[in-house]
Amino acid sequence: MSAPDVLLVSLGSTAGLRAADEVFAAQLRSSGAAVEIARAAPCPQVRTMALTDYRWARSAAAAARAAIASKMPRTIVYSSTTAAMFWPKPGAIRFDAAAAENRPGRDGIWQRPLERRRFAESRLLIPWSEAALTQAPQSAAATVVVPPPVDPSGPPVADEDRDIAAITYAADPQKKGLGAVLEAWAQARRGDERLVVAGLDPARLPSPGPGVEVVGLLPSEQYRALLRRSKLFVCAPRREDFGLAQLEALADGCQLATTAAPGAYEALRLARELDPNLVGDDLAASIRKALDAPGGRYRERAARLMEPFASGSVQQTISAELMAQLLP
Repeated sequence: MSAPDVLLVSLGSTAGLRAADEVFAAQLRSSGAAVEIARAAPCPQVRTMALTDYRWARSAAAAARAAIASKMPRTIVYSSTTAAMFWPKPGAIRFDAAAAENRPGRDGIWQRPLERRRFAESRLLIPWSEAALTQAPQSAAATVVVPPPVDPSGPPVADEDRDIAAITYAADPQKKGLGAVLEAWAQARRGDERLVVAGLDPARLPSPGPGVEVVGLLPSEQYRALLRRSKLFVCAPRREDFGLAQLEALADGCQLATTAAPGAYEALRLARELDPNLVGDDLAASIRKALDAPGGRYRERAARLMEPFASGSVQQTISAELMAQLLP
């Protein structure tokens, strides 16, 4: 068997990252590259983020070493800065956010200085967004921004056919600010309006409150079907690395009400452009504004803003720009 063109070292510490790596590999293959994926073995959540990252970084390095020895790839892409921390061989770094931004204080006590070395040693950076690149350590490496593709999951649905008032995604309730969302919903809800909470085991929220339905972690097709039935996606993240769930909601015709969280929050840029009244600390007011007086042609304007994230647009960037840098 011939050596692959690209070895993609996938950290895969969340379902979203694993799915994004699979899609990225498929798009590289569509551009003519032979791709193998080396997956880090799962690691349990431990007491601190610094120790959690250390374990994942070691797992990614072990997967990379084994794959490099057996596959002898032409080039390597480390998917996330954590995956690159203990790399056995330099390569390109694909990342949604840098430790310089999303690991402040003691949470990133060892990651930030090592990340600066890795960025200096890499010849190619592949950030998900311009914001992620801006917040990353300075580097002389070439850069190509390649977001994960986000497409509508079905045909457009008119507002009058959407029977769910609001939806949120809370796989990590603390990080996604579920408590703030539920508090805002309790203040804003009227009549029989319903908030659907997806991504969370119902057992973790046994008494969600009036007008709240917890549906758990669903297959992507079922979750996206709920988005098409929802008028509003609401969230209050403490920090956001990209906002993939929010972009999926915009692609499926939801309005987006969010707090102005720090981080390389790409969806926040779009939310502000679409309706700045739906971005801010008063989440209850944003919810009511979205449900009572939605901005003019919000969904049509959102569809235009989402065009650079469409699969075809991302594929064109990979074929026309990334491949020349990745496999010169």
